[in-house]
Amino acid sequence: MFSTAVILAGGRGTRIQESFPGIAKPMIPVAEKPVLQHIIETYSAQGIERFFITIGHLGNQIQDYFGNGTKWNIDIHYIIEDQPLGTAGALRVLQSKLSDPFWVIYGDTVSSISLKKMRDFHLEKNAQLTLLVHPNDHPYDSDLISYNSLKKITKVHSKPHPPGVEFANCVNAAFYLMNPEILNKIPENTSSDFGRDLFPNWTNMFEMYAYNSTEYIKDMGKSERRKEVEEAYLNGKVKSRNLSKKQKAIFIDRDGVINLDTDLIKHQDEMSVYEFAGPAIRRINKSEYISIVITNQSVIARGLCDENTLHLIHSRMDKQLGDMGAYIDYLYYCPHHPDGGFPEEIREFKIKCECRKPEPGMILEAARRFNIDLTKSWMIGDSPRDIQCGSSAGVKTIRVKTGHGHIESDTKPDFNVKNISDAVDLILKKN
Repeated sequence: MFSTAVILAGGRGTRIQESFPGIAKPMIPVAEKPVLQHIIETYSAQGIERFFITIGHLGNQIQDYFGNGTKWNIDIHYIIEDQPLGTAGALRVLQSKLSDPFWVIYGDTVSSISLKKMRDFHLEKNAQLTLLVHPNDHPYDSDLISYNSLKKITKVHSKPHPPGVEFANCVNAAFYLMNPEILNKIPENTSSDFGRDLFPNWTNMFEMYAYNSTEYIKDMGKSERRKEVEEAYLNGKVKSRNLSKKQKAIFIDRDGVINLDTDLIKHQDEMSVYEFAGPAIRRINKSEYISIVITNQSVIARGLCDENTLHLIHSRMDKQLGDMGAYIDYLYYCPHHPDGGFPEEIREFKIKCECRKPEPGMILEAARRFNIDLTKSWMIGDSPRDIQCGSSAGVKTIRVKTGHGHIESDTKPDFNVKNISDAVDLILKKN
């Protein structure tokens, strides 16, 4: 385990100061402890032994409370910002002090991330910089990340975003694993921000990768967010979402369940999310379940659109769901189709595979990736193959009447309901 972390705790916290005047932002209480204490306790328990804390405005409060860290059996060192240096500027002074990869954590966030899993990803990719990414319910108020099929980051879209753009809901979650050579590219004695000033220029300079996680991380920079974070901490959601613990998932088919099925959607203009789907998925987001879409997309194998266009289709779906305050935690698609012989088909995708429903391959892959307990999970679909897929994977199944759900079948689900909204209500009542 890489055992050094830098906590960025020098901000003024102007948005939350009205509710907590005179208190350093990282010292604002969450469940009767300073948020900074939650960070230190969470990650020292996972093997972090040395913390560098950047301090500025009201930084004496932090020093007086935490001292040198002996109370928590750790070493704490302080980087004092005589003038505000942004999220990145103060880290340049560490270039002579660090020889191994180190963690960067924002001091106004509550989280519980499995450091081991993120570290393993960083090493597997031979990355120089790994960013934790996730979807959220306010993506266009966030820095957004684009990456390729290998998870290598290709573009960082810093906020504010131009009107009308549609990016995938993939948000920089403000939790990083960095190699020390990164520090040499931070300007000296200059205020700079990772998301705004540095990351957009570093995509062609460093091996930057996106690590998707469904784990809990949220900033409490506004009073209403602090209340949400405190509630999540008290009800156990923060700790239970750590991927070292078994997760519960709701798997969802796409066409005919989330959006109108116009048959082989091949352009983003054909994507139209049902008005009842957003609120239903938002209820999942608020629950202890993670939401995972698994969808057959033979439009790729058929040559009707390429994977870049499919990405645009899913970005349109993300935008429509985001406008309703909802998001999908992760999405798997199968590009294959077993039948060949058509002139426009893409031969490399015309294969019999283990991921195309009714095969359970996508569910099983998600279970491995996110440590999902399938016996406590569900599948919502509109077709017999969705139900067969869920049954083969060992999850409970619900068939909706939207999409192809009106077609009679000998394949029987555990439950039949009107639509995804009723399906989610049923699941949450039975939980």
